[in-house]
Amino acid sequence: MKTLAALFKSNVREYGMLIALIAVMLFFQFQTGGVLMKPVNITNLVLQNSYVITMALGMLLIIVSGWIDLSVGSVVAVVGALAGVLIVRYHVNWVAVVAISLLVGAAIGAFQGYWVAYLKIPSFIVTLAGFLMFRGLTIALLRGESVGPFPRGFQNISSGFIPDFFQYEGFHVTTMLIGVILSVLLIWLDLRARKNQQKYGFEVTPFYFFVIKNIGITAAVMGLCYLMASYKGLPNVLVLLFILIAAYAFMTSQTVIGRRIYAMGGNVKAAMLSGVNTTRLLFYTFVNMGVLAALAGLIVAARLNSSTPNAGDGMELDVIAACFIGGASPTGGVGKVIGAVVGAFLIGVLNNGMSIMGVGIDWQKVVKGVVLLVAVLFDVYNKNKSA
Repeated sequence: MKTLAALFKSNVREYGMLIALIAVMLFFQFQTGGVLMKPVNITNLVLQNSYVITMALGMLLIIVSGWIDLSVGSVVAVVGALAGVLIVRYHVNWVAVVAISLLVGAAIGAFQGYWVAYLKIPSFIVTLAGFLMFRGLTIALLRGESVGPFPRGFQNISSGFIPDFFQYEGFHVTTMLIGVILSVLLIWLDLRARKNQQKYGFEVTPFYFFVIKNIGITAAVMGLCYLMASYKGLPNVLVLLFILIAAYAFMTSQTVIGRRIYAMGGNVKAAMLSGVNTTRLLFYTFVNMGVLAALAGLIVAARLNSSTPNAGDGMELDVIAACFIGGASPTGGVGKVIGAVVGAFLIGVLNNGMSIMGVGIDWQKVVKGVVLLVAVLFDVYNKNKSA
């Protein structure tokens, strides 16, 4: 049985960033006089960072593979511009536009993935070219002006909330019920995983730690749901994020393709000798990134209720930073979905907290740069220490 200190040491990436997130939230909660944790601000925090989290899931797979994608902000812009032109200028049904936009995102990912995977051009160069091309196409599509507004159904992708089936005035009961169901499900899954580990003779964490961890997770889930229920309930986009996070967490940890991506990032030659088609796998990671960037573009457009030429500007930096801050290694082969999500929320809390405090955008960028540098230094230090 591992001690608490040994457990923290062996999972320092995961727990370290989580503790950092909690510490940053407590700091801003105190500095803002309690504004940070108000229900309306928590809702805004989720909405403002939904597209960063969405793209961080795809970026994580690319970084774990040992590569990078600098074009995601421009893909957000061009897909949002395409959606705006189709809906507003050509009056295409918004549901059809969503499907078209996701297909366009897949095509963009395939285009870039082909150059990287099959033609062996470094992804830095390919996606930098994509960054420029798609930003230019955005301006061309929009003719340099914003396009909007959108139908209510499309806006609800980002700004809508789930309905309350109990119709209790002043409190969203359905949100609390979902919180209870989700908490029970998470405890059951963790208990099931623990029993499977014991069944096959693997070392498990002490039972007291298992209890403490699940109490903490349940408290966090129910606390978040209570705050949301006190306002308007769960946003539609948060439900979408739950589904995406669960799907990608399962894929990366429980499926063959997930293990192959980590193997490819850890040692591409060894993966090839083991029978992994690394070329095709890398191609699919870029296709996946294109689809998620397109989805983020739709979320951004729906939130702004317009397509703008500068949409997604600088967003690729926040997405990449979220993955590295969340524990992904710049050299590939290391990183977790939950870590990327924690990293995205850490950046979101920093942005939100500093904005509430009136810190200028110039110093916000300085702070985020320092946090990113410290996170990478932390990764290098741990690698050298374990070597």
